[in-house]
Amino acid sequence: MTPAVIGVIGIIVFCALLFTGLHVSLCMILTGTVGCMFLLSNPASALTFLTDDIISTFMAYVTSVAPMFMLMGDIAAESGLGTDLFTTISKLSGGRRGVLASASQVVCTIFGAICGSGSATASMMSRVAYPEMKRYNYLDSLSTGAISSGASLATLIPPSLPLITYGLIASQSIGKLFMAGILTGLPLMVLFIVTIQLWAVFDPKAAPPATKATAREKLESLKNGSLLQISGLFVVAMGGLFAGWFTPTEAGVVGVAGMIVLTILSKRFNFGMLMRAINNTLVMSVVIYMLLAGSEVFNKFFTLSRIPIALGQKVTGLDFPPLVIILIITVIYFLLGTAIEVLPIMLLTTPIFLPIIENLGYDPIWFGVYMVVIMGLGAISPPVGMSCFVTSVVTDVPISVVFKGSIPFMGTFLVCAVLMAVFPGITSYLPNLLL
Repeated sequence: MTPAVIGVIGIIVFCALLFTGLHVSLCMILTGTVGCMFLLSNPASALTFLTDDIISTFMAYVTSVAPMFMLMGDIAAESGLGTDLFTTISKLSGGRRGVLASASQVVCTIFGAICGSGSATASMMSRVAYPEMKRYNYLDSLSTGAISSGASLATLIPPSLPLITYGLIASQSIGKLFMAGILTGLPLMVLFIVTIQLWAVFDPKAAPPATKATAREKLESLKNGSLLQISGLFVVAMGGLFAGWFTPTEAGVVGVAGMIVLTILSKRFNFGMLMRAINNTLVMSVVIYMLLAGSEVFNKFFTLSRIPIALGQKVTGLDFPPLVIILIITVIYFLLGTAIEVLPIMLLTTPIFLPIIENLGYDPIWFGVYMVVIMGLGAISPPVGMSCFVTSVVTDVPISVVFKGSIPFMGTFLVCAVLMAVFPGITSYLPNLLL
């Protein structure tokens, strides 16, 4: 059998294992390891891949960022500060439907800008936002779909590690990519909010209106709640990060320390609360790390099967109009994004597809952002959907419900992708003009 055939068989086996109920990370590790044994002349080398990938994933600097920010969110959730935050937002909203889910998009964008990790953002928001939406009787599909989709914004909003990686591989300006990421990420956040509001209009039971508060109650909530304090903490962490005062990991430590100070000032601190938060963070860190390690092992198998290279060669040989070729590349990235993390895909496929894109006359800055958007769509799509699985694990909502809730947001992603494909200048014109 050719490597490509083995690769296709491996994908089929992987999907079959998912239906057995085995955890997705174990499915990826098993499929990737056994697949590598078939593809390598020395099957024992596959076990070396397994150990090296797991160890390198656990030791990677980028993965050290996530636990601190997750702990920050867990402290907010366990202490009740998260409850106060969304109670204040609910009262300030004037009783509008879907306001908590809409607010979660803004918080996801801010949090994603600090940590740059979609998985960490999904975990934190699941701890903080989901219980509050549950308390106000939001439909589980809407709550979890909004959280999973909002978490994908972390890969677009600077400092975005995927955009930095793409800039290094493609020799493109990081500054231009960051500006293009903001120009795409913020409108996408607005489109997500519009999607939530439309869902609430067509299905009022999905997002019941909050109780209207008087002007006095709003002022008291603003004074006694945690909105201003937590917002200030985000400003300090984010401002210090962008000012160069500390690294992303140090920003997470500052966030945790600041959150502990807020619990002490609000007289909510106790060691039992802190230990519960630490325990929750440890459990979720292991889940996320295993997902990343499984993705690395599966990516090794996928690379050895030469399927991405074969697809690239097929696309290169096609004599189709530019938009058709863009559509084909979009489908490839979407399929890859459903099962593999953004960074391995970017490292593997950028050298293959970037020359094709440039020959078609498209801007490399546009392509980098477009690639991240499409893989963000893949992150909330079956069979794997990293953001959806993290949200499902934390909230204990069945993965089928989370995927159901992500469907409207997949439509929003597609609208964004179509606009970018038909009008590429909306992403790259301003960065190229100003930088």
